[in-house]
Amino acid sequence: MEKIIKIIAEELGIKSSQVENTIKLIDEGNTIPFIARYRKEVTGGLSDETLRDLGERLAYLRNLEQRKEEVIKSIDEQGKLTDEILQAVAIAKTLAEVEDIYRPYKQKKKTRATVAKAKGLEPLAEIIKAQEENTPIEEIAKEYINIDKLSDEDKKNKDKVVATAEDAIQGALDIIAENISDEPKYRKEIKRQYYRGGLIVTRAAKPEEKSNYEMYYEYSEAIKYIPSHRILAINRGEKEGFLKVSMEKPEERILKYIEKDTIKGETQFTEMLKNTILDSFKRLIEPSVEREIRSDLTEKAEEKAIKVFGQNSKQLLLGAPIKGKTVMGFDPAYRTGCKIAVIDETGKVLDYTTVYPTEPQNDVVGAKKELLKLIEKDNIDMIAIGNGTASRESEMFVSDMIKEASRPVHYAIVSEAGASVYSASKLATEEYPDINVSIRGAISIARRLQDPLAELVKIDPKAIGVGQYQHDVNQKKLAESLTGVVEDSVNKVGVDVNTATPSLLSYVSGINKTIAKNIVKYRDENGKLKNRKQLLKVPKLGKVAFEQCAGFLRILDGDNPLEITAVHPESYEATEKMLKEINFDKKDLKDKDKLEDLRNKLKKVNVTEMAKELEIGEMTLSDIIEELSKPGRDPREDMPKPILRQDVLKLEDLREGMVLTGTVRNVIDFGAFVDIGIKHDGLVHISELSDKFVKNPSEIVSVGDIVKVKVIKIDTERQKVGLSMKV
Repeated sequence: MEKIIKIIAEELGIKSSQVENTIKLIDEGNTIPFIARYRKEVTGGLSDETLRDLGERLAYLRNLEQRKEEVIKSIDEQGKLTDEILQAVAIAKTLAEVEDIYRPYKQKKKTRATVAKAKGLEPLAEIIKAQEENTPIEEIAKEYINIDKLSDEDKKNKDKVVATAEDAIQGALDIIAENISDEPKYRKEIKRQYYRGGLIVTRAAKPEEKSNYEMYYEYSEAIKYIPSHRILAINRGEKEGFLKVSMEKPEERILKYIEKDTIKGETQFTEMLKNTILDSFKRLIEPSVEREIRSDLTEKAEEKAIKVFGQNSKQLLLGAPIKGKTVMGFDPAYRTGCKIAVIDETGKVLDYTTVYPTEPQNDVVGAKKELLKLIEKDNIDMIAIGNGTASRESEMFVSDMIKEASRPVHYAIVSEAGASVYSASKLATEEYPDINVSIRGAISIARRLQDPLAELVKIDPKAIGVGQYQHDVNQKKLAESLTGVVEDSVNKVGVDVNTATPSLLSYVSGINKTIAKNIVKYRDENGKLKNRKQLLKVPKLGKVAFEQCAGFLRILDGDNPLEITAVHPESYEATEKMLKEINFDKKDLKDKDKLEDLRNKLKKVNVTEMAKELEIGEMTLSDIIEELSKPGRDPREDMPKPILRQDVLKLEDLREGMVLTGTVRNVIDFGAFVDIGIKHDGLVHISELSDKFVKNPSEIVSVGDIVKVKVIKIDTERQKVGLSMKV
């Protein structure tokens, strides 16, 4: 365990004691959000991202240690374990290295070498390998001819027959070829040579066919430099049958390296061994090493894509809510009509309808009349337009229509990714049993503007749609990573226990889907919860779950004003003592007139002295002070608000040099896509994100950011716009 702790500490650049303490907390069953928020003293204040990285590495390294034990046990049972093997296994850092060491001792399926061994040709292979015999090898090989010694039945089986000296020599060389291929030090060096001097080469499988992969129809790039998005693009192009992928490598250097280690000067065996080394490389080593390298590159590319997807999803989930407004959800479409749903400030559905302002009906007059009537009737403040099919045509219609409204109405473009998946889901049917599937999408779009987090948790995280190649990566790892991202987001914001849906509650630390449903059922049967302690009456929510979830659940109009904050019940006593010390009471948290005075007093608290007096940690006390300074405040209020528009912009309106304000919709390896109000998002290439060198676009921008961009390129034919943030 010490070894694992040391490795993780070095990799994450943290202290061994932090790693050790965190592992203990994880093993005790604490969740990452709980550890990140309420066990800062124990972990030394590690963030949720670092804790998740630590958890992943811990699982991998434990798995590695277990595999090492299995390999040593298996080799030992074969009676072939040596100190050298033990040492090699001990220093192996990856599962691939361990498998390379184990390769020679693995139970093999039938190969040319296993057949030769069954014929008893191993001693002949040893003679050739030793290169010391002066007697012509053909003479020695004659001793291994066995055709006369076999029964008539066995003679029919070519896997048992050695008919000539040449057969015997070939069999012996097959054994040597496999031994060379299985040698761990060769494989390690060969992989190193591939990574140092190898190229990924792609060619068109059907050169005459146009596709999205044309830049790869004649392409090569160094293995050591190829970025992850290109690996995933090439993989997809190959899978779809447009590309053929191969590798160029320093073959001569690789062969010379094996020859130098195998051949002992000029003998009768020299040429024979050179050919065997070439055969071993071409037939056995090359295909398997290239498979492994492609697999390694893909795995690293997937990890990066999953990380980017997670970061983008987190920003989307933590988008600023627009509270206290009545919103019209506008789900655009052509033939089937645009679905409309109106929700009040609490998210309750007031009205819904379908209008046909787009092709083929083009009933602009009728649609305008109906929607203006709804704006008047329901006092609508905002319109949320989905960004899918017919979005821009709908936007043009809406911008024109609201000019005639009797009250000021703004609109915003909202990502509708996953709305159709949600509409047809079991959850949507439970929420709106009497509302048509097609209308549910419009409700979801409206609610996303009001409260992105509460709405997006109802959708499979994969369907949120802010990543790169999310359908190509390992789906299990993607699901795990995104579940973690949703958990961190939900727990960062906190959840109103009296209004939250089961979907939202199920992401709270310590609460599973069953407990989430039980909380809602308890609420329905007993009325609103008045304090966090009542949670212990919820079936299946025991003391352990209570400890994990209590601090993240808010009770806005309950018995205890501390419960509108993230202060954990375990800190109530210390919090009340501190408030008393500065002449305040917890009731004052709900008195807006006293809050400014409270904030000023809290700023003057000497954290070191007060923590000693209260016998709690300084980090815990700092968190408590921060919570009391902004009781009930939503942390998402600090996030950029959606851009509210009243007019529409067309591609034809753009001119190079124009400076616009836009919303970052997606961040990928090679830049960021920004919505500037035209049909397609513009691309800010990584080289245009900043005057400084940018290694990773996420260092500069996040999904949801409002940015100023300059138009630097307009491609009317392809409907593409190049943007720069060097404004």
